[in-house]
Amino acid sequence: MKDVKEIIAENLIRLRQQAGLTQLQLAEKLNYSDKAVSKWERGESIPDLRVLIQLADIYHISLDDIVREQTEKVVRPRLNLFKRHILITLLSVGLVWVLATGAYMIVFYTQASRYAYLSYVVAPFVSAIVLTVFSALWYSRLVLAASASAIVWSIVLIVNLFILAFMKETALWPFYVVAGGVQALIIAWFILRKIQRPNREKK
Repeated sequence: MKDVKEIIAENLIRLRQQAGLTQLQLAEKLNYSDKAVSKWERGESIPDLRVLIQLADIYHISLDDIVREQTEKVVRPRLNLFKRHILITLLSVGLVWVLATGAYMIVFYTQASRYAYLSYVVAPFVSAIVLTVFSALWYSRLVLAASASAIVWSIVLIVNLFILAFMKETALWPFYVVAGGVQALIIAWFILRKIQRPNREKK
């Protein structure tokens, strides 16, 4: 009879591969390091109960499907989960640009038609917000940091172009200084989280 560690390790490898996830992607979802995931899959250690429950939820299976030896039953986790998330994200961002196009068409046929292009200036900001929300739910911290940075610089773009369109003579450099400071904070946050993650590795 196989050892419990060996059974769990085999199941974790199979389930992860069926879900189309890398060790790093799974580690990001669990808020652990990929080294911890590697240890679990090599049978060097066993995830604690909280992590096992998280895994069962990610793969849409029961806890028994992880801890018991599989014979004839074939467990199918949520296949192509990452691809589904990508599709949902792209469709959501695409909807933002469809709405921006609608706003452009409406304004274009008014007396303010010369400002219609500004609807496309706002679209990157809204797109970055959508991407940030989905990044917090599904993607890695690197994607989250990148989307947060996109919010910062899209705001600068909006302010810049709106000022040029309506105010003309206004100094723009302070906005870039502030944006640079916020960008530095985002990078510092990402590095700090990157350093802290290995500390969560369970032996």
